[in-house]
Amino acid sequence: MGNEYKTKIPEILKKYQQELLNDWMKEQLTAVTLRSDLISEQELRHQAAEFLNLLQKGAESGNITNIMAPEWDDMRQMLASIARFRAEQGFSAPEAATFIFSFKQPLFTHLFREMGQDIETLTNEIWIATAFLDKLGLYVTEIYQKSREDIIDRQLREILELSTPVVKLWEGILALPLIGTLDSERTQVVMESLLNMIAETGSYIAIIDITGVPTVDTLVAQHLLKTVAAARLMGAECFISGIRPQIAQTIVHLGVNISDVVTKATLADAFILALKQAGVTLGKPQHRL
Repeated sequence: MGNEYKTKIPEILKKYQQELLNDWMKEQLTAVTLRSDLISEQELRHQAAEFLNLLQKGAESGNITNIMAPEWDDMRQMLASIARFRAEQGFSAPEAATFIFSFKQPLFTHLFREMGQDIETLTNEIWIATAFLDKLGLYVTEIYQKSREDIIDRQLREILELSTPVVKLWEGILALPLIGTLDSERTQVVMESLLNMIAETGSYIAIIDITGVPTVDTLVAQHLLKTVAAARLMGAECFISGIRPQIAQTIVHLGVNISDVVTKATLADAFILALKQAGVTLGKPQHRL
């Protein structure tokens, strides 16, 4: 195909716009990838009609080979919105991309009706149509994947926040029970949650309980010390509870210096010490009959 070839696709899109829309809707409504539980027929038709309008606009610009050109800005913006919508609604990647790829059949059918007697021209037009629809479909897939990654990252962060609750045990005393592995990302969430709670409550003692942390290595110990240091900068003293015998041995073996941090074997022991430092005196429990 020479560079001088001028595609007739813009003419086809303009001449058969309504027919293309109707045929395309039939194609989508009968597809196995249809998700009528996630999108209504009315919304699907609205998106399809907007796509056709922008497709015609982009094709008429004469730059039908480069969808990243300024002439296709509106189309890319619209497709990005559709991709994000489908990602948030729970569509799969193939279901999202099918919105574009399912348009091939209606377009090819009309190209054949117009140019079926001219095989060379028909071949050229199908090649051009395939190329730019594939580019648009891949663009949708790319935005979809990025949106899914953003959603997953947000969900993971929300799970991390839920898995690191800061509990107010007493006036001025907080507890942060940790369960599971403590990596760099989770440490950041832990630190933010604790510092925000210290600021909100004006607490001056925070107990970090690691009873539920399966192992402590050099990295975990460093993360804990960073959290303690950050809390001190906020004016709160930190205790670490849940120091089991094997964890104590591991910390000594690793040579991690936590001598300036108060440690206790259990959360209860740390809480009692915190109450003493807060000047709270507890009486003996009364036995009930």
